[in-house]
Amino acid sequence: MNIEGLDYNTRREQLILPEYGREIQKMVDHALTIKDRTERRRCAETIVKIMERMFPQNRENIDYKRKLWDHLAIMSRFALDIDYPCDISDAAKITAKPQPMEYPMKKIPVKHYGSMIFDIFEKLKSMPPGAGRDELTRITANQMKRNLMQWGHGSNNDKKIADDLAYYTDGAIQLDLNSFKFQPFSERTLNDKRRKKK
Repeated sequence: MNIEGLDYNTRREQLILPEYGREIQKMVDHALTIKDRTERRRCAETIVKIMERMFPQNRENIDYKRKLWDHLAIMSRFALDIDYPCDISDAAKITAKPQPMEYPMKKIPVKHYGSMIFDIFEKLKSMPPGAGRDELTRITANQMKRNLMQWGHGSNNDKKIADDLAYYTDGAIQLDLNSFKFQPFSERTLNDKRRKKK
């Protein structure tokens, strides 16, 4: 549907720095058309003063003025030919897109334990017997139980955890269920924590 006279933002040119709004962008675009260098500089100073009034809470920040001039340069696509009162060379870094992060594509045999637990299994394999390994075993077994309850559809089987711990550590860790006590927690507690995160 094309209604004459209606101007939707979706049809307009995308804003470079949306936080300043379309009117400030129009002012910057106008400054680019001014032929006289002195007049252009005065126009730029006026725009920066208006930008400063938009966010008065930022005045206490260090280099606040420089940041405003950087933003002005960015909004003009670095085409505004004036004598800037400060160095705007860092402005290009603001607009630079970060390198994409690599997503770990490591395959794990059982997804409900998570990759960190499998990293701990590798550590447990190489640890010498002692208090440190016993403490890490206790923490790992309790986390495995939490993960199993949370992601294994409420499954709560201590023998499965002991068997998995022995299997994935190549028999290095044997959990004695007669003496080992899991931390007491319920599925309801886990569901409450999950709801709080949302």
